[in-house]
Amino acid sequence: MTKVVITAAGKGTRLLPFTKEMPKEMMPIFSSMFTKKKVVLPLLQYIYEQLYSMNFRDYCFVVGREKRSIEDHFTPHETYLKELSGDYKKFIAKFYQKLENSHLVWVNQNRPLGFGDAVRRAERYVGNEDFIVHAGDVAILSKSKHPISRLIETAKRNPDAKAILLCKKIKDFKRYGVPTIEKVSNNLFTVREVVEKPDKPKSDFGILPLYYFKADIFSSVKKIKPGKGKEFQLTDGIQNLIKEKQKVLAITLNKNEEEIDVGTVESYKKSQEITFRKA
Repeated sequence: MTKVVITAAGKGTRLLPFTKEMPKEMMPIFSSMFTKKKVVLPLLQYIYEQLYSMNFRDYCFVVGREKRSIEDHFTPHETYLKELSGDYKKFIAKFYQKLENSHLVWVNQNRPLGFGDAVRRAERYVGNEDFIVHAGDVAILSKSKHPISRLIETAKRNPDAKAILLCKKIKDFKRYGVPTIEKVSNNLFTVREVVEKPDKPKSDFGILPLYYFKADIFSSVKKIKPGKGKEFQLTDGIQNLIKEKQKVLAITLNKNEEEIDVGTVESYKKSQEITFRKA
């Protein structure tokens, strides 16, 4: 079973003052995917429940020092459960059972040094295995096969690929890494270059923070220096793979899939509207 690294260590400064005490990954959205009626739940729980439904059971959460509420939320609280009743008790009980069936590891990123640094800190947990990286502040709504399943299928068909990216067409290049890609076949691309938040983008695609990696990425991220925002960018680690002539591929979102992003006030408002409408 493939391991999953979920990064949830960002400061969330664009959502202050709410995120002074509450992690942005715990921002509430709407869902009825796991219940019979519409409920409000943290985005990070939604991501976990999605992954669990795809049979993932091994998780590493990379969190910052202010993220204790995340670990608390993902720790079963039997006394609290006894105080509930009805559908809510059933829902929480099912969530707790899923947690009991899962292996959760917590890794600290004491300073906000970027996505690349967060992934690097999971090396001891991952070892030499292939793994999924999923940012804790972004989710994908999909009516068909989820992109993560497609990433894994693409990896199986291309065992020599060291990284497989998920991309979508974008207009705001200040928030995404941008790949230069060449089409291989239907919804499969070779990645020739990646640049974090470029001033002059070479394509109209942006990289979403869901990845399939082989363990080679760890040696690549160890070589990078602070980039945009004085952080260690994961895109720079991916670019190192490309410079080393390693195969990096990409797939794209399908038309019936939507990104849920709580990184900014505007994207969070849109995410709430989408999840309320589609819950």
